[in-house]
Parts: sequence; C-alpha cells; structure tokens
Amino acid sequence: MKVEIIRGILIPFVGTSLGASCVLFMKNMLNISLQRILNGFAAGVMVAASVWSLLIPAMEQASSMGQWAFMPAAAGFWAGILFLLALDRAVCHLCSGHDKLEGSLGSRKGTAMLVFAVTLHNIPEGMAVGAVFAGCLSGSSAIAVTEAMALSVGIAVQNFPEGAIISMPLKAQGMKKSRAFIYGVLSGVVEPIAALFTILASGIVVPVLPYMLSFAAGAMVYVVVEELIPEMSAGSHSNLGTLLFAVGFTVMMALDVALG
Repeated sequence: MKVEIIRGILIPFVGTSLGASCVLFMKNMLNISLQRILNGFAAGVMVAASVWSLLIPAMEQASSMGQWAFMPAAAGFWAGILFLLALDRAVCHLCSGHDKLEGSLGSRKGTAMLVFAVTLHNIPEGMAVGAVFAGCLSGSSAIAVTEAMALSVGIAVQNFPEGAIISMPLKAQGMKKSRAFIYGVLSGVVEPIAALFTILASGIVVPVLPYMLSFAAGAMVYVVVEELIPEMSAGSHSNLGTLLFAVGFTVMMALDVALG
C-alpha cells in the first residue's frame, strides 16, 4: 500500500515535469488544438472524479448521519469553492498591481503572476489526491486504490500543459532552457506536499475525512468551471474540447465504477 501511495502522489508532479520538459525540445508553444484536447479530457476526468471518487465516498462515510449524510459533503464542497474563489481574488489583485507596473518591469512580471497562480491552483489538486489515498488508508470500502490512481493520472494529464505554459514563455523571454524547465518543475512541487499533508492530517483526525474529500471536490470543480472549460472552448472548433470532456468523463466514470 505504501508503494502505491508514494507512486500515486508523485504521478501529478510527473505530469507537470513532463510538460515543463517541452521547453527542452520544442521551439514554439503547445499547439492550440493539443491544449484543447488535454484541457477537455482533464476537465471531464476531474468532474467525474469529483463525483465518484470524492463526493459519493464522502457521503458514504457520513452514512451514520442518516438523511443528513449529505451535510459534510455539501459543507466541504462549498468550503473548497470559496477557498479557490479567495485564491483567485488574491491573484487578480496582484495582477492588477502588475498592470500598473508593466511599463517599467516588462512581461516577466506577468509570467511570475502566472507561475504564482498555477502553483496556488496545484494545492487543491494535491489535496484531492491525498484525500482519496487517505480514504484507502482508513480502510474505507468506498474508496479503492485503483480509483485513487485513476484520479492521479487524470490530474497529471491536466498538469502537462500547465508545466509547458510556465516554462516556454520564460524561454521566450531569454531565460536558459534548463532554468525555465526548473521553474516549471517547481510549480508542481506543491502537489505531492499538499497530498502528503492531507494524508497525515486525515490519519490524525479521521472524522474530518468526508469534509476533506468534498473540499477537494469543490476546489477541483471550481478549477474546471473557471479555467479548463473556458480554455477548451475558446476560439473556433470548440467542439473538440467538448468531445474530449465527454471522453474524459466517461473514462473516469468507467474506471471508478468498474475498478472501485
């Protein structure tokens, strides 16, 4: 079990690192169609995972509350939504300050804000992975290791374009490829750290696990609606992202039900 957990919490970080490594081999930014495919697929995976891997297990773990078993899931879900909303507002506030300084500081400040924003948004994804593996450790029959691993892979797919979007603009601004790659990799370090802290916290306070699972679900849904869906639908031929959303949702649903 310990080997699976270590592997599971590192998979999303590997996705970010692979995306950041694009700066070492590619001359241009990721193709827009490929970005839509990855974002659409990842959005579908994350929505399905939020339902089957996080919210449903949260309600099953609170089944002792009877007809009120939905309350921890609802409370945690809204806490996750509001947490990401607060992060977004903090980032927007920093970005508005950047707009006033852009004339004197140049575009690197904007890239720094992007790195900061992506790093912040990686925290709830790491928490989601940590929460499902914490459920496995608690002995809950509602969460299987296979569906926890499926969630890790889905997040890793989403992290691939994020790593590239961070490292490649830095190279375009004159930074060495190796240094730009390191910055991209570092943006994903928070995920395994957040996952590990979530696992440790749930081991100490087992009763909060339903809230932690649903908190991660709310945070992930916020990221999907606020960022991934607009990105996969931007411009012409937006149906490509929509189709891949459906594919990702179906794949994750099938994995959760068949393997869970």
